[in-house]
This record gives sequence, C-alpha cells and structure tokens, in this order.
Amino acid sequence: QVQVVESGGGSVQAGGSLKLSCAASGNIFSINAMGWYRQAAGKQREWVASITAGGITNYADSVKGRFTISRDNAKNPVYLQMNSLKPEDSAVYYCNARYYSDSYTLDDSWGQGTQVTVSS
Repeated sequence: QVQVVESGGGSVQAGGSLKLSCAASGNIFSINAMGWYRQAAGKQREWVASITAGGITNYADSVKGRFTISRDNAKNPVYLQMNSLKPEDSAVYYCNARYYSDSYTLDDSWGQGTQVTVSS
C-alpha cells in the first residue's frame, strides 16, 4: 500500500506564485519517477511535469519556463514551484508516484489532488 499526499494549493491572483508538495510513503522499494498532472473543470486530466529518479525533468509546453519540478533527494518529497500563474492554470493538481514495490514490479499511485485557483 502506497499513499501519495499533496499539499500547497490555494488561491492566488494572476502573476502570482504557489508551491505544491508531494510525498509518497508505504511499500516503496524505489521511486522510478514522480509527476504532476492537473484537471480543470470539464476537461481531461493532463500531464504537467515529471522528474525521474535520475533527476531528469520534463514539462508540458504550456508551463515550460514558468513551473519548476524538483525534489530534496532521490525519493521524496517532490515540489512544483509555479510562477507567473495564469487563470488557465486553475485546476485540481494531482501528484503521481511511479515506483517499484519490489525489485521488478512497477506500479503507480495517485494523490487526492489539491485545488489551485488563479483569478484575473
């Protein structure tokens, strides 16, 4: 059993910043990658950013240059620094942890989501 917990959402005006945190705990042999996704009202969930165990980061074009994904160590926690926020960034943000539960079984777990609201 693996739990993924996000925190740090809230409301901010356009141009402002927020920092989200995500921590995964439980039966984790090793982390393969962690990522942030978001789902706006009435839209499908979309990938935002990810970081591999080796520290390689990738970003959706819509957030590149404004958002930064990082971590403190090889496992947890993972952060998403969001700068220059726009109203279209408003969504529920979800953290996904992809991990090995033993030396060969790859699995993933989702957090419950944290709301980010950006007002114009």
